[in-house]
Amino acid sequence: MRYLVLVLLASGTFVNYLDRINLTVGATHIQAEFGISDAAWGVLLSAFGWTYALMQIPGGLVMDRFGVTWVGRVCSWAWVAATFLTAAVSGFLPLLGLRLLLGVAEAPAFPMASTATSYWFPVRERGLATASFDMTSKLSNAIGVPLVAITVATWGWRAAFIATGALSVVYAVAFWVIYRNPDRHPRLSATEAQYIADGGAQRSETQVSEPSPMSYLVRQRKLWAIALTLAAYNYTFFLYLTWLPTYLEREMGLDVKGSGLYSAIPWVVGTLTAVLVGGVAVDRLIRNGRDPSRVRKAFLAAGLLAGMAVIGATTATTAAAAVAWISVSLGGVCIASAVIWSLPGLIAPPGAVGRVSSLMAFVGNLSSIAAPMVTGFVVQATGSFTWAFVTAGAVVGLGLLSALVMLGRIEQLPAAGARA
Repeated sequence: MRYLVLVLLASGTFVNYLDRINLTVGATHIQAEFGISDAAWGVLLSAFGWTYALMQIPGGLVMDRFGVTWVGRVCSWAWVAATFLTAAVSGFLPLLGLRLLLGVAEAPAFPMASTATSYWFPVRERGLATASFDMTSKLSNAIGVPLVAITVATWGWRAAFIATGALSVVYAVAFWVIYRNPDRHPRLSATEAQYIADGGAQRSETQVSEPSPMSYLVRQRKLWAIALTLAAYNYTFFLYLTWLPTYLEREMGLDVKGSGLYSAIPWVVGTLTAVLVGGVAVDRLIRNGRDPSRVRKAFLAAGLLAGMAVIGATTATTAAAAVAWISVSLGGVCIASAVIWSLPGLIAPPGAVGRVSSLMAFVGNLSSIAAPMVTGFVVQATGSFTWAFVTAGAVVGLGLLSALVMLGRIEQLPAAGARA
């Protein structure tokens, strides 16, 4: 049963990111139709991140209070509405408002998946489980970018929002029907439930009466370390998510279909590295007796180091060279991301996975606001993407430093008041 739940969570992430890339792929057409400048477009791309970040902490509190089941149900239908309504907008301000709504609706997605994974999977399977739902955020770009590009080129950008809205409906119905926490799932066998519990899975919010308060969690250095590494990952990720097709069209001379196809390559690489390296390889080393904390920290650091290859893209003179550098960079940070999203379930005190996930996501997603907006202003001011890529490399370097200096040993924090 746990693998059916994992497929459901991964499908949610897949659809979630399809809803986000429509605006990116349709950028040239939408900017031309509404007369939007690069700087204003950067603001529009970052608008999703404003509400996405702001809703992380309230979302975590709500999730620990009402549970993954109901938060997932409500939010999935909210992002259905935001996606369909975007197909009908007539200008910049309505588009801005709907991006803000989409940010609210999708804010709990990753904390929800991280929390659910910690309930449903024993520790020894956590790496692959986390990598699987994290991987689909890249897979959606690898598959979705070229398909959305073809849709935009053939039927227009509004058709792309209608198509992804329809997929969102399918997911929302599936989540409503299938998902329950392990302690309340009618189709979970007693044998599998015991296996999950014996493997060190977190207890669900229905089994913990007093989760550790936010005031305690924000004083934990480990939480700040994983939040800063997530911020480094997110900056690079959202740079590529929001500006890569535009970069390839403007600086490498590709049309919308060509940029869609070339843009898919780094996302394919990121998909593979997330699941095969950040998931399978990490779990295999741990099962073979290697120290879990050292393994996860080593892969986290190596992934962030590779992520700094974005700076190399500044030397590229062809689309192939640019995509090669960006593939190394995205492949690296996707390894790091698979590790990062396994950490809330490993370090959170009992009953506080939602809060730890949301605090991490709040800090981490501030960079998802900054990346599109900073890139837009830098490109408009300099006329190229060179300094935008250098900035991204520097941010990843700071994330690497926080992982090496602040994280310490990866282990569960004691509950508030547990220390003498």
